[in-house]
Amino acid sequence: MKLKVYNLILLMLLALRVSAQFTLSGVVRAKTDSSTIDSCRIYLNGKISTYTDARGHFQFDNLPRGSYSLQTSVMGYQSVSARYQLSSDQQIVFLLPSLDQHLQAVTVKEKQTGFGMSRLRGVEHMAIYEGKKSEVIDPDKITANLSTNNARQIFAKVAGLNIWENEGGGLQLNIGGRGLDPNRTSNFNVRQNGYDISADALGYPESYYTPPIEAVGKIQIVRGAASLQYGTQFGGLINFVMRKPVEDKKLELTARQSIGSYGFYNAFTSVSGTVGKLSYYSFFQYKKADGWRDNSQFKNHTFYADLDYRLTEKATIGLDITQMGYLAKQPGGLSDQMFASDPRQTNRERNWFDVKWNMLALHYDYKFNSMEEFNLRLFGLDAHRYSVGFRPNRVATIDDNGERDLIKGAFKNWGAEARYLKRYYLGKQLNVLLAGSRYYHGYNQSLQGVGSSGKDADFRFIEPDKLNTYAYEFPNRNVSIFLENIFYLGEQWSVTPGLRYEFINTQAEGYYGNISRDLAGNIITITKNDEYRQNKRQFLLAGLGISFKPSATMELYANLSQNYRSITFSDMRISNPSSVIDPEMQDEKGYSLDLGFRSRGTSLLSYDASLFLLNYDNRIGEVQFYDENNRVLRLRTNVGQALIAGLETYVEADVYRLFRPEKENLSVALFSNLALIGSKYVRSEMPGIEGNEVEFVPKINLKTGIKVGYKNFKGSMQLTHLSDQYSDATNAVDGGVSSVVGLIPAYKIVDLSISYDWNKLRIEGSVNNLANEMYYTRRATGYPGPGILPSDGRGFFLTLQVKL
Repeated sequence: MKLKVYNLILLMLLALRVSAQFTLSGVVRAKTDSSTIDSCRIYLNGKISTYTDARGHFQFDNLPRGSYSLQTSVMGYQSVSARYQLSSDQQIVFLLPSLDQHLQAVTVKEKQTGFGMSRLRGVEHMAIYEGKKSEVIDPDKITANLSTNNARQIFAKVAGLNIWENEGGGLQLNIGGRGLDPNRTSNFNVRQNGYDISADALGYPESYYTPPIEAVGKIQIVRGAASLQYGTQFGGLINFVMRKPVEDKKLELTARQSIGSYGFYNAFTSVSGTVGKLSYYSFFQYKKADGWRDNSQFKNHTFYADLDYRLTEKATIGLDITQMGYLAKQPGGLSDQMFASDPRQTNRERNWFDVKWNMLALHYDYKFNSMEEFNLRLFGLDAHRYSVGFRPNRVATIDDNGERDLIKGAFKNWGAEARYLKRYYLGKQLNVLLAGSRYYHGYNQSLQGVGSSGKDADFRFIEPDKLNTYAYEFPNRNVSIFLENIFYLGEQWSVTPGLRYEFINTQAEGYYGNISRDLAGNIITITKNDEYRQNKRQFLLAGLGISFKPSATMELYANLSQNYRSITFSDMRISNPSSVIDPEMQDEKGYSLDLGFRSRGTSLLSYDASLFLLNYDNRIGEVQFYDENNRVLRLRTNVGQALIAGLETYVEADVYRLFRPEKENLSVALFSNLALIGSKYVRSEMPGIEGNEVEFVPKINLKTGIKVGYKNFKGSMQLTHLSDQYSDATNAVDGGVSSVVGLIPAYKIVDLSISYDWNKLRIEGSVNNLANEMYYTRRATGYPGPGILPSDGRGFFLTLQVKL
């Protein structure tokens, strides 16, 4: 009897042992310095995969007893594989050799090139990018003028971008593409670490704050298909991912000092480290310059702090703080005749612009297991932009030193965005689901009236109760839900459908008016009109992405997504002496299509070529007309339906190492970024518009250059060429007395940059606009114009960096 009991107990123990579930976990480190590696993909038996977290940790749970193989995959390091017999919980350490030690390998899966340009993985950081046109810029791997945020160099390898350049300090980023207005990058959803940084994502999507590129770890760009996950802008997503805290030091200090032409000075200092469960990164930047033109001086400061605390092995909480401010004098715009005479001249010495930007963001990340993750972001903005100056419709008019026009805008917004990512099996095939929701609460104010007659930066109204002609409040509410799923069809094919639901409630409440004066400047009448407008709408957007990977080094992709852009507060009401708003204006709608092929994981050759089509319906723009007094005014309205199509190509090759891979110390890379684009208004109810070309669309957009590296020395030379482009839908060529519309002539710019590293020191130098081309990229309809805004001539810059 006792023997039977013992046998029964033994069988039960054996059953428990057979059915036991174990954990296989570990840490991935660099072999060279033992630093942890985040975002490394770990494959289990070639099927299930997970990514290492910020501390290089990974974990697979609930594994039955048996034999398992693990393989690593991360850009910049060799792939390492190992096999383990699991009979209990086991922890392992991977030490990955750098690919720089084995330059003979031409192709390594998911290797990050030294080109400074790569692409987003199919699933990365709680987001899905499979089948989408995407780019990632690594500032550490490009040789460019980072101290001035020179967008022409930083974004040089992103095909088809149209960049406005009208101030040399990099205070504002003005990027468009595919016919989208570059003004303050308002047609992209601009984010920092995944949260909004524009004044109001829907009502006023203009970005007055641009993160200092010296503090940016990566810049992620996703074209129109990003509308399903990030919002409804036609352009897509630009996300500035700030540098992360160093994991292997308690304190790392980086100091950069830059000087340059026209009184330019930039001081950038950052600290970073990890102490126990707390990690931190913070910087302070001070920047000033006199400017290429007179009356162009500015002073700018930016502070940023990122604190991250590991609550448990699965949970992390973090806080971001950003504070930025600048005061800039604005030289005003020029007429065509003035530009031809002297591009550096200015007849405005009393125009000022003041910006304060305060942002707070809280994020919480929780990893349930290797298959499920959750992320929550809370973010808020408290900011303002003030402008004061003399701005008549005729830009050549001499300042009468009278009272100035003053505009003040205040923005108090907050929001929350939650994401849930789950990897799951359908049969034997792994798939990925992303679900999320977002709530956005905006409250913005805008005032316009009479300012002082002085010359200083005085932003106080004169008799606001009487002389203010514009005062509005703009409440804004937005609720959205989005869903995307990657269905992997075997090893080569994937299909990614997606949906986004939007509810938008935009309101405008206040008054607008007018002050009539006689020839002597005396007030005759003052009128005020009360107004309340509300626009509620809800809609569903859909998209579909397809990816085909015929080999380990090539991917074919296609994506079709609907787009939507709501009318902004400026579209609902604006007070401008030369502009009129159409009260019946409607939201913009359309879709974007991308079809292309690109390289995957190639180390010495990278390419991406794609055809695109953008259908832009109800496009909002400005057209000139004559009022009853025969004055030339601009009407802002739905111009019509525009079709924009083209070919975007990027190719870069380290031509020297392709033929001489054994020469490890020398690199000679050539790149070409060419976009050929055609556009047309195919339908319009406005006279003289149908059949015209779309504004902001140069037919040829070329950036090309060479980068040379020898040991610790790097040098690059870049050519930028854009052909002629129109600035309004009427295709006006002559700017006339206002010069706010007209042709933007073709231009060619050459930039030269070098850098040298020696121990803990780095020296950088650059010459912007080497040939001293006199050109302009923008005709401003209002501030900081109106009129032609000349771009900077030749400038020299020098930077010294110390890292301890």
